[in-house]
Amino acid sequence: MQIRTDRRQLHRIPELDKSLPQTLTYLKKALEGLNCRVFSPMEGALCAWFDFGRETAIAFRADMDALPISEKTGAEYASLHPGCMHACGHDGHMAIVLELARRLSEKKTLPHNVLLVFQPAEETTGGARDLCETGIFEAYRVESIFGLHLWPGLSPGVIASRAGELMARSCEVNVDIFGKSAHIAKAREGRDALAAGVEFYRRAVEMEESLPESVFRLLKFGKMESGTVRNALSAHTHLEGSLRAFQDEIFEGLREGLRKIGREMEKATGCRVEISMNDGYPAVMNPEALARRAEAAAPFAKLDAPSMTAEDFSWYQRRLPGMFFFLGVGDTPALHADTFDFDDALLKAGADYFEQLAENFL
Repeated sequence: MQIRTDRRQLHRIPELDKSLPQTLTYLKKALEGLNCRVFSPMEGALCAWFDFGRETAIAFRADMDALPISEKTGAEYASLHPGCMHACGHDGHMAIVLELARRLSEKKTLPHNVLLVFQPAEETTGGARDLCETGIFEAYRVESIFGLHLWPGLSPGVIASRAGELMARSCEVNVDIFGKSAHIAKAREGRDALAAGVEFYRRAVEMEESLPESVFRLLKFGKMESGTVRNALSAHTHLEGSLRAFQDEIFEGLREGLRKIGREMEKATGCRVEISMNDGYPAVMNPEALARRAEAAAPFAKLDAPSMTAEDFSWYQRRLPGMFFFLGVGDTPALHADTFDFDDALLKAGADYFEQLAENFL
């Protein structure tokens, strides 16, 4: 099966960010001879345009970049690039869209033209945003874009999604609290950064838990470091966490809440509090109207709840209507694990679904 061959060949040559020379060479060769125009709209990206003489187009996206992880699967098709691995299934995403390209090449007519987008830098800087800025979606009159992600824990071969919230907006949270060290016997002469850090953590958790259960959000801290010895007040506490939500107003409200807690801690303890938070990716939100049109064209299983993970497909959705799906790969290691692998026979289900969308989406 060519789709399996593609996946395994691509798995062997993982590359990072926008520097994807071997990956692009493989994709270009695979697209040669097909009834499409192949072009690069920006560094590290590749597109294939299938013109069926229609006024508008739809697009399908595959991300290409890998992760800086040393593979430990032991597979015969394991990475040939030390310290680099397709641990998030992007090799599978590319294989699905390549198979879709072969099938599109054989078709005489479709309701829309089709643009296939092979995107770099999903794992790093958000290559989707850069692609949007090239203007290709306006130039090719793309009215909707579709994408999917391999999904451990979901039944093998199942295509699933939901209208509304699907994947979270996220940002990293770093908190540094600076106090003044003093011997515990003279604690009044110091400012306890450890105690301030514990209280900051308690208030942050309390703030997040005060929101209604119906609001999908997450604020957790996974790392806290403070102090040097047991009998001296800590002069510095460092916390690292993650904030995730779907609605921008909830996300920004929690960010401002953290800043407010920091200001309150400064007044209460005399310590200095510095909080840094990056912007992260927006939330993946599937428009209700587009979800209904997609379901009419190609039915999918309904997810009961969204995922708190993030995806830069959300940048496309800020530009044009976009619908994102999960393709179940069953009981596998987690995404980003150095042992992540899956049954690549399941990729056919993804190609079948995209083909059905291409044929029936109206």
